[in-house]
Amino acid sequence: MYETQVTIVGNVVDNPRMRRTEGGADVASFRIGSTARRKDRQSGEWVDGNKLFVSVSCWRQLALNAVDSLRRGDPVVVSGRLCTREYEKDGQKRSSFELEANALGHDLSRGTSVFSRTRFESMPTFEVVGSGGEGPADDEPDGSAGERVLVAV
Repeated sequence: MYETQVTIVGNVVDNPRMRRTEGGADVASFRIGSTARRKDRQSGEWVDGNKLFVSVSCWRQLALNAVDSLRRGDPVVVSGRLCTREYEKDGQKRSSFELEANALGHDLSRGTSVFSRTRFESMPTFEVVGSGGEGPADDEPDGSAGERVLVAV
């Protein structure tokens, strides 16, 4: 099945909200708004065009990072899978757009940001302590000496 991947540049409309699924996965959700702008040639003024509001959902580590990093009004770039949700309200059929984010960040064309890498305490780091052979192996197509030996530090 094909998925529609999009990137939207806009502003965070509301602060991200965190919840946890019954299975224990963290999910953050917020909305972004994007307004097309163009310069009117006659007046020389900037004019607002069409507006797009999209609900964004982030899962797992991206959800935690979004809640810690984003605030209402922040300029962002969000990439992910676009879905349409249909629902009924007051007897009328409606639809909304939802973006399941796989990457997001501040829009650096409109400001600066300080990046802090997430460190995982449960993930071991590895160090190469040797290899499986001393010289090129005749049976390896690339002439490599075999597999490297990694040890958790």
